[in-house]
Amino acid sequence: MANAPHIPVHLGSMGTSVKEVIRRRGSSMRPGDTYAVNDPYHGGTHLPDVTVITPVFDADSAEDTQSDRILFYVASRGHHAEIGGIAPGSMPAGSRTIEEEGVLFDNWLLAENGRFREEETHRLLTEAPHPSRNPKTNLADLRAQIAANQKGVDEVARMIRDFGLDVVQAYMRHVQDNAEEAVRRVIDALDDGEYAYETDSGAVIRVRVRVDRENRSATVDFTGTSPQLATNFNAPYSVVNAAVLYVFRTLVADDIPLNDGCLRPIDIVVPHGSMLAPEPPAAVVAGNVETSQAITGALYAALGVQAEGSGTMNNVTFGNARHQYYETVASGSGAGDGFHGASVVQTHMTNSRLTDPEVLEWRLPVQLEEFSVRRGSGGAGRWRGGDGAVRRIRFHEPMTVSTLSQHRRVPPYGMGGGEPGALGANRVERADGTVTTLGGSDATDVGPGDVLVVETPGGGGYGPPPPDPHQAGEEIDDLRAF
Repeated sequence: MANAPHIPVHLGSMGTSVKEVIRRRGSSMRPGDTYAVNDPYHGGTHLPDVTVITPVFDADSAEDTQSDRILFYVASRGHHAEIGGIAPGSMPAGSRTIEEEGVLFDNWLLAENGRFREEETHRLLTEAPHPSRNPKTNLADLRAQIAANQKGVDEVARMIRDFGLDVVQAYMRHVQDNAEEAVRRVIDALDDGEYAYETDSGAVIRVRVRVDRENRSATVDFTGTSPQLATNFNAPYSVVNAAVLYVFRTLVADDIPLNDGCLRPIDIVVPHGSMLAPEPPAAVVAGNVETSQAITGALYAALGVQAEGSGTMNNVTFGNARHQYYETVASGSGAGDGFHGASVVQTHMTNSRLTDPEVLEWRLPVQLEEFSVRRGSGGAGRWRGGDGAVRRIRFHEPMTVSTLSQHRRVPPYGMGGGEPGALGANRVERADGTVTTLGGSDATDVGPGDVLVVETPGGGGYGPPPPDPHQAGEEIDDLRAF
């Protein structure tokens, strides 16, 4: 019915998790029960993202345990910075199976009759083939998610008390119907389009958008996309669903909440066994964060909307037995007809706020040496792409660093004659003066004095660059001053 819009890949895919719990739990749900899901093959996205789901029973029949007395469901999703797997931070560059990526919550009964199943959940976290390195924090975060859900349950109950169940349900339907009509108005103005989006690995996401004007609907067809990959860049269907939902929601000018009504006019076709519909036990950790960005870029190109933003979340994880940390690093957004791209922002499917430098250095044995604008990395054009960032982190004790990023080989595309954004780059500058170049998806051990350097891509430009190379730059400076 409504979802926070600020991290589209997380929240746009939550409905899939809820539907899976409903499908598999059915009439067995009871008041006081809460479930946890992160299994990418049963409603999840990747293992660090744990969705906690609580049914809302009719308060007038709380003793009635029939499933038809469930009125609504509330859910919360949290990215757990450590959930096990073969690398600290649970975002391994080299995972090849889902087992190597951490602990699986497959429709897990997290609370029963109001009791948090702490002992059972602790065993699940610690007895997996690659267990969590920090189960106490996992349990605390899960308690917080249960509490968040309870707040949701209480607020739904308050709405029903204030307005009556019939009114609440009617407005819930109206919210979805309104979103559906808003997307149909967008589809009325769209033309057919297609695009083949090449990733750094050489895998290709092919998408064709076909508009049915008579029915005011569209088909988004990914037929021809590369087969399932041996790497972890496979994306389950829930991620594809979230990316399509995001793109079409951004085309709507009206202020509507993110909800499943947006997808009613859209038929999504994904070939089974492709990198966008992999079969278990394929690894998927990068599919959620990186392939989601590639799907978005492919759709915007097919629709001719704007040049590509950086097309990557620039994921960085580091840690050891005592410390685990994960962040995404901002980059440049793409330009469009009438606007420049923004510099050093979170683009499209990500929107994670970075940890404050003081907190980062207080909690972890690292020093943030630089976080700055990577001047000139945005693509040239009538409207310039936004610049990426430079981020330098110095380590004070041994750790393992993992990166998951794209556009280290294929630059973010420009549009309408605009030039592509600059490639990103990752490296470690060693304390002894040597440099270790990292691939987009890579890992290395670091020691005291070593510095991780991440240079994020710029966004693509839009339109042919003006004859005077300083003209576009002056316009951007004017905007920044404003």
